[in-house]
Amino acid sequence: MTTTGSPAPHITVAVDGSVHADQALRWAAAEAAARGLALRIVHAWLPMPTPGSRAAGRAESRKILDEAEVRARAYAPDVPVTTAEIADLVGSALAVESATAALLVLGSRGRGGFRSLLLGSNSLTAASIARCPVVVVREALPREDPGRIRDVVVGIDEKNAADDVLAFAFAEAAAHPAARLRVVHGWTMGASALAGGPVFDEDAVEAAVTRALAEVVAGWAEKYPQVEILRVTAHTQAAEALVEASADARLTIVGRRTGGTSLGLRLGPVAHAVLTHAHGPVAVVPY
Repeated sequence: MTTTGSPAPHITVAVDGSVHADQALRWAAAEAAARGLALRIVHAWLPMPTPGSRAAGRAESRKILDEAEVRARAYAPDVPVTTAEIADLVGSALAVESATAALLVLGSRGRGGFRSLLLGSNSLTAASIARCPVVVVREALPREDPGRIRDVVVGIDEKNAADDVLAFAFAEAAAHPAARLRVVHGWTMGASALAGGPVFDEDAVEAAVTRALAEVVAGWAEKYPQVEILRVTAHTQAAEALVEASADARLTIVGRRTGGTSLGLRLGPVAHAVLTHAHGPVAVVPY
């Protein structure tokens, strides 16, 4: 087993020996290969007060990491792999890891999760507080089909588009040449009052939203001319539009506001809904 302190630009994936963690590991290894980054595999465990318990916990942690390293090297033979044991609460460990990682990858649930839960507490916490983008890999991953285009999907608000979210989305699409970037905006009449008051002409609202969406991505399209862009305006709630789009996406991307005075988890309703109900991997990008 290899351990590191301050690794080079890398993707960090958290493992705990569960099936969900292995799905995250496979996704993270493939992403590291596509982006030309190293892969850092971490396992957090909380030492117990007795020496025997600490020794057993450390041995279990090493076993989990050793097995994960073997699988990672099989998934992506050319990717540099390091591992690290972290003696801390999972949430605290992931918060620290997010300060140096380019991307933090987690399974949707861990070994201790209840099967009835759609999203584990550690995944939710990391997505809410991490300093880097977090990818939560949900359930079984679809097998890659060379003849099928799997889009990168990003949800944006045309009135408040975040550069960090768009930068991540375009870079992700560029790292996967076969993927298109599908920019999705869900709108309703109540949420799309334009220019001085409510507008009740649906066609006018959709046309205005479409124009605004085109303006938002125009500069990024010039920066990434190799990325094919699909702009989608859906007459529905944003979360519903993104969950539907996630069904055939390789990754669905949402943003998360940082800062503010709230002491709770800083995850908006759209991001929370997409994390909970999406059909595939979801990235939460802080901005």
